[in-house]
Amino acid sequence: MSTAILTGQPVPGSSLEGDLRSLGFDVRLAADAGDAETLLAAVPLDQRVAVVDARFVGHPHALRLGLTDPRFAASALPGAISVQPEARKALTRAVAHESSAPGGLAVATDHLAERLTAALDADGVAVYRPELGTLVAAVPADPQERNEARQAVSAVDDEAIRLRSAVKARDGFFTTYCISPYSRYIARWCARRGLTPNQVTTASLITALIAAGCAATGTRAGFVVAGLLLMFSFVLDCTDGQLARYSLQYSTLGAWLDATFDRAKEYAYYAGLALGAARGGDDVWALALGAMILQTCRHVVDFSFNEANHDATANTSPTAALSDKLDSVGWTVWVRRMIVLPIGERWAMIAVLTALTTPRITFYALLIGCAFAATYTTAGRVLRSLTRKARRTDRAAQALADLADNGPLAEYVAKWRSPNTRFYPSSPLLHAVIGVLVLGGALASGEPWAIVAGAVGYAVTSGLALSQPLKGALDWLVPPFFRAAEYLTVLVLAANADVNGALPAAFGLVAAVAYHHYDTVYRIRGNAGAPPHWLVRAIGGHEGRTLLVTVLAALLTAEQFKVALTALAVAVALLVLVESIRFWVSSGAPAVHDEGEPA
Repeated sequence: MSTAILTGQPVPGSSLEGDLRSLGFDVRLAADAGDAETLLAAVPLDQRVAVVDARFVGHPHALRLGLTDPRFAASALPGAISVQPEARKALTRAVAHESSAPGGLAVATDHLAERLTAALDADGVAVYRPELGTLVAAVPADPQERNEARQAVSAVDDEAIRLRSAVKARDGFFTTYCISPYSRYIARWCARRGLTPNQVTTASLITALIAAGCAATGTRAGFVVAGLLLMFSFVLDCTDGQLARYSLQYSTLGAWLDATFDRAKEYAYYAGLALGAARGGDDVWALALGAMILQTCRHVVDFSFNEANHDATANTSPTAALSDKLDSVGWTVWVRRMIVLPIGERWAMIAVLTALTTPRITFYALLIGCAFAATYTTAGRVLRSLTRKARRTDRAAQALADLADNGPLAEYVAKWRSPNTRFYPSSPLLHAVIGVLVLGGALASGEPWAIVAGAVGYAVTSGLALSQPLKGALDWLVPPFFRAAEYLTVLVLAANADVNGALPAAFGLVAAVAYHHYDTVYRIRGNAGAPPHWLVRAIGGHEGRTLLVTVLAALLTAEQFKVALTALAVAVALLVLVESIRFWVSSGAPAVHDEGEPA
């Protein structure tokens, strides 16, 4: 249980003590700073502790936002401050300083919480201050101000604001108008019954897997039920995030589940559609794999662009200014959000087409829609980058290098090339483009050993691309180029094998590798760094896996190649899943909540 130290004399008729207990705090009273120091020392070091002015007047949800959010080491609002164990020493020092100030243990507790907050700021502790909007949080100085504050509390519906704030401020048209108006109430229903966001996330995954199983039956009834279940899964997917925001139940495990399950659900559904089509005599595995590759590459473009620019200095662009201006016009905001085919619109389209048409038509529509969205977003970001005057940081360059996922072969080339940069072109993007073109030309030739030679050239240029920091205007395109090259190589070679089962094996391999790449992204987002170097080396890096697959295709028969792809998929999946689960359930994982993908 958390502990709240209430400083000063309790105010008759105040609901503060009850509000704090309803939020899970054990309330203790301190008459002065000396008492506060004594009570603080008695609180176990692994517990959250809050210091609250007894005169505080405000909404319970304001207290919830300011005192219980698990994502921040310290948080504050007028008249209250809360710290987690990592900021406990700083709070202890601040309270000790207050109790030793002139006047001894009888130092007045007026505005003690504000002074402690200022002391933590001065001590270098990042203190989070939530946006309260119309919620009230105040420390009245006299009875008249207290009466006015209480009237202000009564005039604002705390629960209505809590429900509204449970919904993401930025979401797609379909989610905003067709899901969130009622899913927020499902989130409240879940909160009142003690359900956690992780349980709802798991229910969403199970529902989507059942939907995939229904699609795999290949019957019209199965397709209809699959479409309905997919949409219900999406409702639950919205609900888990709204429940987390409604009750501030953010967790390390929740971050991992929310970050990865969306992709697992969608790609499992692709596999279910492909299996269902196969039962009807139509082989659409290449389309399913193509859709997964396109969607994954779209996300890599999003991640890379954001990582390259979110902390850049002098980050201005006429194109970005025009985009911001368009966002100020209501209808253009929704059109622009729908064009990129975000998850709500995309899943609705998949569900409807599954129920009414065939898997082949569904995948054709998905590929066309995602290709248009990818072209639109990537072109806009390229234009922004070319017109933007920005100095990118070392952190951004390192994040892009981690997203590139270079293995031991590329690392060796990069180390060799670094002291010899004067002999070669200096653009990382140019090296990446050359490598992708060489590999693409080799794949187009259809000659097995020419493809192997192309993969060797690709590995060399991959190392050259990352032999210097990725700080160029368009260097954020390097990771997406690498993802497309690796995934498409697997697709082309599996399709060329022309043996039953090769494309499903390729689908499994790309899914396992894509999971590793998504895992890398979410670790970077949580400021936890990339996966350990040994894991990247163990699974070969993108260039090592690409070269290995081309060698296997050249040496083995089609049937043997299928078996090799399956074995490789299983090996990669086991390695990345075990390490990923170990990390995300560990104490070192970031306590963040993913706000959803823009696409």
